[in-house]
Amino acid sequence: MELLLVTFLAVLTVFVAMAFYYEHPTADIPHGISQRRKLYLFHYILNFGFGLGKFLDKVGITSEVHFLRAAMDGVPPLKDKHLFIKDLRFEKVKVRIYQPKMSTTGQRRGILYFHGGVGRFGSIRAYERTCRYFARKSNSVVVSVGYRLAPEYPYPTQSEDCVTATVHFMRTAQEYGVDPSRIIICGDSSGGTLTAAVAQALVNRRDLPKLRAQILIYPFLQCVDFNLPSYQQNKGVPILLKERTLALGLKYLNKDLSVMEAVFKGCHIPEDLQLKYQKWINVDCIPHEFKTRGYKPSTKHPFSEEVYAVVKPMFDTVFSPLLAEDSVIARLPETFILTCEFDVLRDDGLLYKKRLEDHGVKVTWCHLQEGFHGTLFLALYGKVIGFRSGNKGLEKIVHFLRLM
Repeated sequence: MELLLVTFLAVLTVFVAMAFYYEHPTADIPHGISQRRKLYLFHYILNFGFGLGKFLDKVGITSEVHFLRAAMDGVPPLKDKHLFIKDLRFEKVKVRIYQPKMSTTGQRRGILYFHGGVGRFGSIRAYERTCRYFARKSNSVVVSVGYRLAPEYPYPTQSEDCVTATVHFMRTAQEYGVDPSRIIICGDSSGGTLTAAVAQALVNRRDLPKLRAQILIYPFLQCVDFNLPSYQQNKGVPILLKERTLALGLKYLNKDLSVMEAVFKGCHIPEDLQLKYQKWINVDCIPHEFKTRGYKPSTKHPFSEEVYAVVKPMFDTVFSPLLAEDSVIARLPETFILTCEFDVLRDDGLLYKKRLEDHGVKVTWCHLQEGFHGTLFLALYGKVIGFRSGNKGLEKIVHFLRLM
């Protein structure tokens, strides 16, 4: 029995190590990031988790996706004496509402929060700290939206659930002490994608009040160019590596990962779409200071009809909101965009900022010079796990909210 246990642990260690290496052998953490050792450690722990998930899936103990969901949920915080917290359903969508206990003379602002996780991970529980923080610090009613996840509920169920929850809240806001004209939608990473998609979906709804604002925290916004300066400069920076970004996106859409190399080369875009999108997604639209850490124009490769057929859903504006028509962009609400210098998605945010401003939409931009993808999420776990850049980002968002 003892020999079997030792053998099992040895096999586990080897398999996890191999899976860990496959995910990414080394991290490339620039010197511009403070607390670099902590980020190195977090990178290795995260990759070990990915490796362990693959192993548990391989031996049939649990699926990789369920293991990673449980890991992301983490340890829930203790009871909050400053908030009333209640689980409800907005039609078919699970939500959790956070209402400040402190008295107020009028109606509060309302915030709908769409969590990150590439449509496959994340939950209300995983973002408990985030939603509590915004409710307390901004004296707002916060609705955490527990949209259904892929692969059990395929894309675009996630966006549909977020629209359903938003419309329901806008119609019933006063029941929760919220002014319907002060509703803000917010999300981080793929939750930022959902936020942008929901805002676009509502621009033509005359039966609803207009959204007061949208807050996009290091959002994924386009699938056209995976060789923008931020992708080149930060391809190996944790936690969102360049290859991981595309792999997770394809898994979300339930597509074969064999097309990744062709997509990175740009073989997935028909010439007519290339011409249409180049006015919106172009290196010339990115300020020069974001190219100084290095940028090499990508070589043009021939278009592949086969690859395009596989990844065609990526060009849907629900998946890539930056591809929306000008008539939609021009009608979007006031926007807060947070970008991080050391994030592959940095330039998505910069390009969206330019498009919005070009159409007269007011944009508040927060750029975290030492930030990386996921830094706000980690900040709420305290000094041991958190990073200073995350705390700064959270403070900037709260300041913006208080002005709404």
